[in-house]
Amino acid sequence: MKAIIIEDMPAAMELLKKDLKDHCPEVKIIGTAASVVEGAKLLREIQPDLVFLDIMLGDGTGFDLLQILPKVNFKLIFITASDEFAIRAFKYAAIDYLLKPVDQEELKKAVARAQDQLNFQSAESLKLLNETISKPEELPKRISLHTLEKIMVVEIKNIIHCKAEANNTIFYIKDRPKVFVTKTLKNYDKMLSPHGFVRVHQSHLINTAYIHAYIKKDGGYLKMKNGDEVAVSVRKKAEVMEMLSNL
Repeated sequence: MKAIIIEDMPAAMELLKKDLKDHCPEVKIIGTAASVVEGAKLLREIQPDLVFLDIMLGDGTGFDLLQILPKVNFKLIFITASDEFAIRAFKYAAIDYLLKPVDQEELKKAVARAQDQLNFQSAESLKLLNETISKPEELPKRISLHTLEKIMVVEIKNIIHCKAEANNTIFYIKDRPKVFVTKTLKNYDKMLSPHGFVRVHQSHLINTAYIHAYIKKDGGYLKMKNGDEVAVSVRKKAEVMEMLSNL
């Protein structure tokens, strides 16, 4: 894979180059840049397969650079400082990132995902990432879902419930067909809980706004407003009953 590094800290640049050489021999660095202007010029001249892009550059941000380009036709791995809001933004947008100082094992995993075509990004996902990072005080209103065929950005308020299926998750969304996503339910539990989602079963995460009724027969289950029935585990029953009394 032909790669470019765009990073404004010389020490971080050299360390990443060394780590790639030592641990990711499948990556060949064909160019480096230290600013938005240099990066844009370099990307007009050569076409990489993969770009390691620092979020904060001396003359702007990585997003400023991407907006200059006519299109993003390469894989992206962002590099960022350890900022909780930036990390949250990357998770909602489902775009690969590495924290400084870059961990060698995480670097290898990110490169492997790039090779396996699993870290592709869409213009809509990049837009979501940009808007989420630019408003750190606000909870993201949308989330990026990766299926085997495409990337979808959906309104979180329209997600009715999510169901685990092996290491994948099925999303049930208002007025849309269900969406099969290649990530675990655990990946979405923490992300969606601030939006009124509750884990009512090992296999089920529900949006409390779509609860229609709690049915006590057959061990107890929730009837959702779209007609779906969602099982409630014995361990979660008391918590669910308390939650319903407060709705």
